[in-house]
Amino acid sequence: MRTPRLDFFLRAYTLLVAAFIFLPIFVSLLFSFNSDRFPTLPMSGFTTLWYETIFADPDFWRAARNSLIVSATTSVIATFLGFCTAYTDYRYSFRGKSLFLAIILLPPTIPLIIIALAMLAWFSRVGLSGQVVSIIAAHTVLTAPFAMAIIRLRLSQIDDSLEAAAWNLGASEWRAMREVILPFCKPAILSSLFLTAAVSFDEFTVAWFVSGLNKTLPVHVLEIVQGTIDPQVNAIGTLVFGVSITLVVISQALIFFRLQRAAS
Repeated sequence: MRTPRLDFFLRAYTLLVAAFIFLPIFVSLLFSFNSDRFPTLPMSGFTTLWYETIFADPDFWRAARNSLIVSATTSVIATFLGFCTAYTDYRYSFRGKSLFLAIILLPPTIPLIIIALAMLAWFSRVGLSGQVVSIIAAHTVLTAPFAMAIIRLRLSQIDDSLEAAAWNLGASEWRAMREVILPFCKPAILSSLFLTAAVSFDEFTVAWFVSGLNKTLPVHVLEIVQGTIDPQVNAIGTLVFGVSITLVVISQALIFFRLQRAAS
C-alpha cells in the first residue's frame, strides 16, 4: 500500500537517479560555453569559440560524416535483419529454433571489448580492416538484436487470424506481408530505425578497434582528450548528445503513441 512517505521516497529516488545521469551532461553543456579552457567555477565568461573551432576543423566534419553514414546504414540493415528474424520467430516453428534465437540475441550479452577484438581479427583476415564498411558490419551485429526485440514485441500484438484471412481472400504471401504485416509493424520499424541509429552513432569501443583512419565522432573525441584538456570535447559531446537523445526520444514517442492508440 502506497503512503505519502513512500511516494516522497520514490520521487526523491527518481530525482537522484535523474541527477546522476543528466548532471554530467548538463555540466559538459555548461562548460562548452565557458571562455576558460579549464572547467572551473565560476565561469570566466560566455563564448562560442569552441563550437566555431570544431566547425572549422576538417577532421571533425570527416568524423561526423563517417558517423552519419555508419549510423544511417546500420539502422537500415539492422532493422531489415531484425524484422526478418522477428517474423521468422513469429510465424514459423522448426527444430533448433531456440538455439537460433539464442545466437541472434547473443551479441548484447558479450563484453564489447571481446566483440571488438574478434571483429578486428576477422576483418584483418578478410582484408576489410580500417574501412567504413567494417564499422557498419560490426554495428549491425550489435544493434540487430535490439531491432528484433522491438519488432517481435509488436508482432506479438497482432491478431493471428489477420494474415490467414488475407490468404483466404486470395492474397499471396508477399501481398499479405506488404498490406497486413508491414503496415501493422510500421511504428515498430520506425522506432527500430531511430533506436539503432542512436546506438550506432554513440558506439565507441568497437569503432575504435575496427575504424582505422576512418574514425567516427566518438573516436575523434578520444583523440582530442588524449594527453590534454581541450574544451572542444564539451562542444562535441553536447552535439553528439543532442543528436542521440533526439533519435531516442522520437523512437520512444512512436512506441508510446502507438501503445496509447492500441489501448484506446
